[in-house]
Amino acid sequence: MDLYSVLKKPVLSEKANGLREDLGQYTFVVNEKANKLDVRKAVKLCFGVDTDSVNLHVRRGKLKRKGHKIGAQANIKRAIVSLKKGQKIDIFESK
Repeated sequence: MDLYSVLKKPVLSEKANGLREDLGQYTFVVNEKANKLDVRKAVKLCFGVDTDSVNLHVRRGKLKRKGHKIGAQANIKRAIVSLKKGQKIDIFESK
């Protein structure tokens, strides 16, 4: 897998910002086929920081209904990346 296509976008929610400020953990939406090793390598390549741990989870898409038609939202895979002590990703810190 191409490492530049592993990380899709950062998650900028209140919970993700709290994790970043309190624990130094960064949250990303990642490719559904990516594993922990791919995410670790992609963060090292894109941001130049060392990871301490990577946790992955899949948020299942909800069933939606409009009239008599039923559809489903897409599944989203997220990665929570913990960095080693003293390291941070600068693009999140600048205002």
